[in-house]
Amino acid sequence: MRLTPVGKIVLFLIIAGLAFGGYRLWKQDGNFLNVLFPAAKDKLSVVPEKAELPQVEGASSATSANIDVKMPGSEPGLPNKPEVRMLLWAWNSQMGAMFANGGPQSTSGSLMCKYGVNLKMERQDDSNKMQEALVAFATELSQGNANPTKGAHFVNIMGDGSATFLKALNDKLKRLGPEYTAKVIGSCGYSRGEDKFMGPQEWKENPMAARGGFVAGVLRDGDWNIAQKWLGDNGIRNNPDEKTFDPDALNWVNASDYIDAAQKFVAGYSEDRPVVKNGKRTGETKHLTVQGCVTWTPGDVTAAQKRGGIVSIVSTREYTSQMPNTIIGIDKWMRNNRETVEGMLHAIMDGGDAVRSNPDAMKRAGEISQQVYQEQGANADYWVRYYKGVMEKDKTGQDVELGGSYANNLADNMLLFGLVPGSSNLFGATYKVFGDIVVAQYPELVPSIAPVSDILDTSYLQDIAKKAGNTKEVIAAAKPKYTNSEKRVTHVVSRKAWHIQFNSGSANFTPDAQRDLNKLLQDLLVASGTVIEIHGHTDSDGSPAANKALSESRAFAVKSWLEKKAPVNFPEGRIRVFAHGQDNPIAPNMTPEGKAKNRRVEIIMGTTGGNE
Repeated sequence: MRLTPVGKIVLFLIIAGLAFGGYRLWKQDGNFLNVLFPAAKDKLSVVPEKAELPQVEGASSATSANIDVKMPGSEPGLPNKPEVRMLLWAWNSQMGAMFANGGPQSTSGSLMCKYGVNLKMERQDDSNKMQEALVAFATELSQGNANPTKGAHFVNIMGDGSATFLKALNDKLKRLGPEYTAKVIGSCGYSRGEDKFMGPQEWKENPMAARGGFVAGVLRDGDWNIAQKWLGDNGIRNNPDEKTFDPDALNWVNASDYIDAAQKFVAGYSEDRPVVKNGKRTGETKHLTVQGCVTWTPGDVTAAQKRGGIVSIVSTREYTSQMPNTIIGIDKWMRNNRETVEGMLHAIMDGGDAVRSNPDAMKRAGEISQQVYQEQGANADYWVRYYKGVMEKDKTGQDVELGGSYANNLADNMLLFGLVPGSSNLFGATYKVFGDIVVAQYPELVPSIAPVSDILDTSYLQDIAKKAGNTKEVIAAAKPKYTNSEKRVTHVVSRKAWHIQFNSGSANFTPDAQRDLNKLLQDLLVASGTVIEIHGHTDSDGSPAANKALSESRAFAVKSWLEKKAPVNFPEGRIRVFAHGQDNPIAPNMTPEGKAKNRRVEIIMGTTGGNE
C-alpha cells in the first residue's frame, strides 16, 4: 500500500512524537532500562531478604611486592603505543590506578608505562553511557577493527551492582556472539565508608521510623543495595514501584547518577504520588519531599555541606566487603591482547601498594584524581582527605561521616576472587547475593542473572601472580589474621537465626540442611575478617544438661563445616561457639511449631573492639 503525502506527514508526526516521548522519559528517569522495561505499577512492598555483609577487620594491609616507589613524570609516556581507554566514576577506590597512570593519560616514568600500557582514563558517572561505550567498542571489534576507536576498552563499576549492570549489557552484546561477552577481570580497590545510605538521625536510632520515608538514589545500583540490606536487617519493607507511595515501606525517587541523588536531597525535590497499601491504591495522594539519599563521595560531601541535617545511617564502613571496584572489558579483545591487560592490572595493583605505603605517592594520586575527575571546588587534598575518611560538621553543625576507601594490591585481588588456596570467591558471593535481591524486587525487569562463572575471568590475575615469582608472599599477605579469640563481639553488625536441620537428637546434618549451609556460607564469605559467633539452641525436650551438650555439638558442627569449606576465610580464631541449650526460647515450647523455632543456630557477626 502506498502512502499519500498527507499519510506520510501523519506517520512522520507519530514517529517523531514517540521518539520525543521516549527521550523525555529517558531524561526524566535517567536509565534506559527503566524506559525499555518500566517498573510494575502498584507492586506489593516487600522486606528485602537479609544479606549478611558486616565489617571486615582482617583485610590485608600488607604490600604484595617490594616495589620501588618512583614519582611519575608529566610528559606523555607512550604516544606511539595504541591507546587503551577506561571509563570510571569519580571514586577513591581507584587511587592506586590514578598513581599508576601518572595523569589522565599514561605519563613518562609511570607504572603504566613500565608495563607498556598507554591508558587514557575518563570520568563517566552514567552507567548507561558506560554500557553504550562497551557496546560501541564491541560492535566495531566485530566489524574487523582489532583496536576499535569508538567507545571504551574498560569500565569500572561497583561489584555489588555488577550483576544488574552485566545482565543488561550482555543481553545487548548477545547479537555479536558469545566471544563478545563483557567480563570482570580484576579490582582497583574497595569502598570502605564513602558509599552510604544517608537519612534523618531518627531513622538511625529507630529504623522503624524510616517507614514512609522518601529517598533519592540510582535504583538497582550499588548504593541502593546498601539500603536494601539495611531494610532486610531491620524487617522493613521496600517499595519497588518508584511511581507510588507506601506508608509502610521505604519509597524511592530514581536519580540519573549518584551525584543527582545528592542534589535531589539538597534541592528538596518534591512530587505527588498515589498512596498504596498492601499493593492496592487507596485513592489518596501524598505530597513527598526527599528526606535522604544513597550516594558516595563527592555526593555525600555535597549533601552534608550544601544542606546537611542527615547522617550516615549505614555505609560500607559497616558493610565493608560489599563493594569492591570491578574492572570490566570485552572478552575477545582481552584474550587477543593479554599482555596489555596483564600490564594494566599489574600497574594498578603496584599503584595500590605505592599509595598505601608512601605519603608522597598518595599526594600525587590525589593530584591526578582531580585532573581526571575535574570535580568543581575540589583539589588534590580533597581526594586524599576523603580517601582516608573523616568525621566533620555539616551545614547544620551536625557530625557526619564522609568518605573512606581502600586501594587494592595483588594480594587483595587474590583473596577477593578466591585465588588463595583454601579460600572462596568473595566477589562471587557479593555478585550473587545482590543480584538475587534485584531479581526478587524486580522479576519483570531482571528475571535472572548469569552465573558468576560466565562473567568472571581470573586468568589474568593468576598469570600475574605466577610471573611475579612471589606467589607464596602474595598468599601470606592476602590471608586475614584473627587474634583476641577470647573476646566477645561488642559491636553487633548482624544477628540472624538459622534453622539448620539436624537428625533427631544428634549433631548430624540432614540432606535438606545442605541448602541452608551453602546459603550461610555465601552470606558469611562477604564478611571476610569479621568475627563470627555461633550460638546453639534447642527446644525443651530432654534434660537441660543433655540439651546444653547437644546445642554445643550442633554449633561446633556448623563451625567445622564452614572451616572445611573455606579454611582461609574461616581461620582459627574467627568463629566462636556458645551453647545455650533450652535456656533462650524464642517461641513457646508448648507446640510443635514453637519447638521447631527454638531448635536453631543463631549467627552473630560484628567486631570485638580489638585489632582483629
